[in-house]
Amino acid sequence: MLLSVLYVVGITAESVTAALSAGRQKMDVFGVVMVACMTALGGGVVRDVLLNNYPLTWVEQPIYLIIVIVAALITISLSFLMYYFRVLFLVLDAVGLATFSVLGTRIALELGHGFVIATVSSVATGVAGGVLRDLMSDRMPLVFAKELYASISVLVTITYMGLLQVGLSEHWVVIVALVVGFGARCLAIYYDKGLPVFEYLGRDQPIDPRVRLSYHLLRRGWRSARRRSGYDAARYALLNRQAGRHHRKPKNEDIQWSLTVELDNKKRRKHARDKVQAWSPKKGKRAAPGGE
Repeated sequence: MLLSVLYVVGITAESVTAALSAGRQKMDVFGVVMVACMTALGGGVVRDVLLNNYPLTWVEQPIYLIIVIVAALITISLSFLMYYFRVLFLVLDAVGLATFSVLGTRIALELGHGFVIATVSSVATGVAGGVLRDLMSDRMPLVFAKELYASISVLVTITYMGLLQVGLSEHWVVIVALVVGFGARCLAIYYDKGLPVFEYLGRDQPIDPRVRLSYHLLRRGWRSARRRSGYDAARYALLNRQAGRHHRKPKNEDIQWSLTVELDNKKRRKHARDKVQAWSPKKGKRAAPGGE
């Protein structure tokens, strides 16, 4: 009984918001009614089609379709008052989202599906109507850009199934899941929270700071590993030399070779200096032994 009442409240609020959205696009009465019906009942239709659950809810109970149409027509007639009730409709929309999510989860479980399908059913019931509304109004669906909608449906499903696993009675499970979904949606509206937005700028795309940090950490770890491996290799070579496994010249031979190389370098430098001094810088000829 509670879910039925809240379902009526939810589809009424969805119908009103859809009618106002259609009015912003300057649709006629038929267009307004169509958008309202698609928004209020579209989520349930998508869910039932995905789960092969027939007959459809509004086909089995046409009273829901009548409620949606009447709400859309009243919105057209009293549109000058709707601005003053925008906060109320946001609250009712939160009630509708929580109710649709609980219904989607419950129907999927009754059909014998598990957590994954129940989550898909919950998201489809709570979100698909708004997506259809925005597409018919020729704009980007708010669910995909700003609003925190689908995540709340997932949260409701997790709460619902978690409480069932604990062993709580279904009556209290429904109430707690509704409160969690409604509270989460109200907090998201009040604090203007949403999921992170991805923006691709092409060639000017900045580097994510988290990726940069990960790169620096990996680079530092690689350098540290190389230092450790280099130290181990040097230590291994030293041990091998001490054990006599590698032939190496004696130390006195190394010193003698270094002195020989240094002496040769000194001779070359002295010969180059003498050659430069013996050449006349003005005429390009050798200077006379006695000078000018």
